[in-house]
Amino acid sequence: MARDEHNKAAEHHENAAKAHRSAAEHHSKGDHAKGKEHASSAKQHSQTANQHSDQAHSKSQQQK
Repeated sequence: MARDEHNKAAEHHENAAKAHRSAAEHHSKGDHAKGKEHASSAKQHSQTANQHSDQAHSKSQQQK
């Protein structure tokens, strides 16, 4: 179902946002290694969210 894909995308978007906030916090404290680690995680979550969004869109188009 497209709804499942939308929910998966939303979860990954939320995880990406959390990772971005963690990255910003670590960078502001000068812990650039940890900040970079969180930024990398955020990027992965964003890419996965995009894949689920594309799948949801495709499934929604098929249901028309």
